[in-house]
Amino acid sequence: MSDAEEEEGHSTAIKTPEQLITVLISAFAFPIAIILLLAKLATGDVPIDENNPAFSDKAIANRLKPEGTLVIASGSPQAEETVSDATGQAPGATPAPVAAAGGADAAKTIYAGSCAACHDSGAAGAPKLGDKAAWGERIKTGKDSLYNSALKGKNAMPPKGGNASLSDENVKQVVDYMVTQAQ
Repeated sequence: MSDAEEEEGHSTAIKTPEQLITVLISAFAFPIAIILLLAKLATGDVPIDENNPAFSDKAIANRLKPEGTLVIASGSPQAEETVSDATGQAPGATPAPVAAAGGADAAKTIYAGSCAACHDSGAAGAPKLGDKAAWGERIKTGKDSLYNSALKGKNAMPPKGGNASLSDENVKQVVDYMVTQAQ
């Protein structure tokens, strides 16, 4: 094989500096053009038809409404409440008002408003109110341990049962109420 034949097999399509500059500019311009076209496609630069029924206030409110509601058992101070999180309260909702200090009735009211959602159903492993077996081991650890769990939260239960407006004394009253129901 001669040198001319060998050199011809290894030659490139770019033979002049003008061709090299054209290829370099194209190598940068082509991807940028593709990115810009994809961005335009993704953002959907389509004018919005204000008269389209999908953009009416009623249709938008219908799409944004909560999926379901939680109906509290009778005897509760709340008849119906929208639920969107683990604490049983809608985001941005004000926690249930704290009952005036006054013993068992206040504890029952607080329980119904802040604790019943989980402790009546056993949600997320919460011991059910009145379940002696579930509460027995917990009661053996002592009231201080129970108070600490209720005040600081435990497992899926948030601190103060998700009602930050409760005082420590209110939480302790509710714990005492729940313990007496399990004895």
